[in-house]
Amino acid sequence: MQKFSAVVIEKGESGQSVSVKDLEASDLPQGDVEIEVDCSSLNFKDALAITGSSPIVRTFPMVPGIDLAGTVAESSHPDWSAGDRVVLNGWGVGESHWGGFAQRARLKGDWLIPLPSEFTSRQAMAIGTAGYTASLCVEALLDGGVRPDQGEVLVTGATGGVGSVAIALLTKAGFSVAASTGKTSESAYLEQLGATTIVDRAELAEKGKPMQKERWAGVVDSVGSHTLANACAQTRYGGAVAACGLAQGMDFPASVAPFILRGVSLLGIDSVMAPKQRRITAWNRLARDLDPDALESIARDVSLADSVAAAGQLMDGAIRGRIVVDVNR
Repeated sequence: MQKFSAVVIEKGESGQSVSVKDLEASDLPQGDVEIEVDCSSLNFKDALAITGSSPIVRTFPMVPGIDLAGTVAESSHPDWSAGDRVVLNGWGVGESHWGGFAQRARLKGDWLIPLPSEFTSRQAMAIGTAGYTASLCVEALLDGGVRPDQGEVLVTGATGGVGSVAIALLTKAGFSVAASTGKTSESAYLEQLGATTIVDRAELAEKGKPMQKERWAGVVDSVGSHTLANACAQTRYGGAVAACGLAQGMDFPASVAPFILRGVSLLGIDSVMAPKQRRITAWNRLARDLDPDALESIARDVSLADSVAAAGQLMDGAIRGRIVVDVNR
């Protein structure tokens, strides 16, 4: 494949522009593995980059897409050969290195892991960084000593990609899950994933007391700001909170009280630079515990051309679950 299509973000004197362009293989950045991309996925960070709502993109022009799944076409890396099925999440791809919203990618082999045999490329991207991050959160809570018999686990931003997969994984692990959402119309969807309690996000979104009634054995939070602060204030003695997002804000208007009076642990979850073995462990959990039928209810597909409009919808809070970008449509 000498020519391929890609979403390209450019920046000129009049500001940022985004379009689908035909590119040459010679346009690709440096790397030791070249991949025929099957699918990517639309994440919050991709939406920020495409809409220009936050300075996610470090260099221009940029092909967005922090995820991809596909087949190795060429490789000079010792771990990979032509025909290998691979998945990539993070590593600054879509920010400082061209990403997955393209039919072709050239990357560093050290960034790749094998695509689990249980998943097709589409299923892997229905999971994507959001689902992989959710799996990292579940692993962190379990490693932090949170167990199903200790009480409910709260998942904030529940209808989003992280939240949706976290509910499914926690349910499979035996937890009772409370789902926090501003979309009460999505209660049936959340209950289908396994949530047993629906919490109006308004209960968590405003400034609250430093210490509140103990409610949660653990928390998966993708929202940040007051929501994260209140979740910590409501976590039971010895519980843990896995923080992985900032949909409400990057601030953390909280007190140290839950940490020093209740022994609550705040666990920071980084998906971008996580070591390879941690990534493999997270994907193994997804392969073992995520019901393929749940993926069908979580994800829908868009084309490269439609991904730009979908990014705006995601920023407006109008998208439920996951968006798979079929780069060959």
